[in-house]
Amino acid sequence: MTRPQNMSLPYRIKGHRSASLLLLGMICATLCFPFASARAAEIVPTRSVTANGITVLFLEQHFIPTVEIHALVKVGSAQDPPDKAGLANLTASLLDEGTVTRTSRQFAEQIDFVGGSLEAHAAEDFTTASARVLKKDADLGFALLADMLQHPAFHKQEFERVRTQILGEIISDDDDPGNVAMKAFHQLIFHGHPYSWPAHGTEETLNKITVADIQQFHAKEYLPNQTILVIVGDLTQEQATTLVQNHFGSWKKGPPSPYVLKKPAPIERKMVQLIEKDLTQSTIVLGHTGISRTNPDYYAVTVMNYILGAGGFSSRLMDSIRDKQGLAYGIMSHFDTRLMPGAFFINLQTRTDVTNQAITGVLTEVKGIRDAPVTDQELSEAKSFIIGSFPLRVDSSAKLANVLAQVEFYNLGLDYFTHYPKAIEKVTKDDVLRVAKQYLDPQHYALVVVGSIAKAKVKQ
Repeated sequence: MTRPQNMSLPYRIKGHRSASLLLLGMICATLCFPFASARAAEIVPTRSVTANGITVLFLEQHFIPTVEIHALVKVGSAQDPPDKAGLANLTASLLDEGTVTRTSRQFAEQIDFVGGSLEAHAAEDFTTASARVLKKDADLGFALLADMLQHPAFHKQEFERVRTQILGEIISDDDDPGNVAMKAFHQLIFHGHPYSWPAHGTEETLNKITVADIQQFHAKEYLPNQTILVIVGDLTQEQATTLVQNHFGSWKKGPPSPYVLKKPAPIERKMVQLIEKDLTQSTIVLGHTGISRTNPDYYAVTVMNYILGAGGFSSRLMDSIRDKQGLAYGIMSHFDTRLMPGAFFINLQTRTDVTNQAITGVLTEVKGIRDAPVTDQELSEAKSFIIGSFPLRVDSSAKLANVLAQVEFYNLGLDYFTHYPKAIEKVTKDDVLRVAKQYLDPQHYALVVVGSIAKAKVKQ
């Protein structure tokens, strides 16, 4: 399994915060390889549906002789049985650990021999599996990905080894105050909803999962008519079509599972959870439920959140909490958009003795962006940076394939790459104020603090 790495600005030029951010946005817009030299309008994939129901997106690109094959299966940890949370992720983690024709070692040797890569993991709403190879090895890349999706063996030995590995990661995560805080936060705001449990499950639920559970889950959920297949790279449309037919054409479709995922219930009161750990700092997470990715206000919320806390050193939270008050090294606000409304949260670490001051400062900024319009400069800089840095999201075939798969999954339209910057540009100060009032609530929220609670004396 691989985990995404957060990207943040390492520093800013004192007194030139706005200029440096705008410069970075312009650099991103012109230098991001290989898509910066091409207009967003040129990222227009073809879309087709195979006889067995696979939705195929293909983008022909000849910048470099590589091929990215990215599969998205419409099942994730949100479909896990509550007492067996982690089932989807454990299934995904076993896909390349041997099939009916290849051992785990053979998978590793074959992909390593050609300098390619294979990976798979489950998120809350879907599971992804991908292969990346040189053009000359495209047939092998398709063969390996198709084999792991359609014919995993789920050997007992590999099952036990991978489950033990994930259990070790869970135990390790419990030593990280940030992970502890986020886990508690999700359980508060998503109480009774599938989003409340971690995608990798818990020690208790993982130990309940059997090989038979994995086999049944795969047979029921991994269907061609529940799969989006994205191909980006140095192939022609004819070559891609032939490869899909040769390697995925015999995959038998079946009836999709009748899942109906309900929206998480909104928070109706302030909730506080204090977790004692002998630390010199307090880890703070504050927030509530947010929005879904398909919410029409997504673009206005993106601009608003950039100004509030997602904009690095140009954000209000960083300016107030770090620069003016010196309470934290870093602070961010996030909207985790999913199929159903995900979480909105602000997280930071601060000295134990100023925990209450930091919490008050966060709530002050949340209230402030709801009470008055942002400035013309804040709006202009936010939109310029968001639009200018957009190519970073597609500066490799792997990133582009991932974005395309989600564009299809969330039904955002194949004109997404031209629509996105236009939608951001249309956001007004009135829009920012409206969505701040609608989607930020400084009265009803969950607060989690991990640290020396007795010394912090958190006000509840």
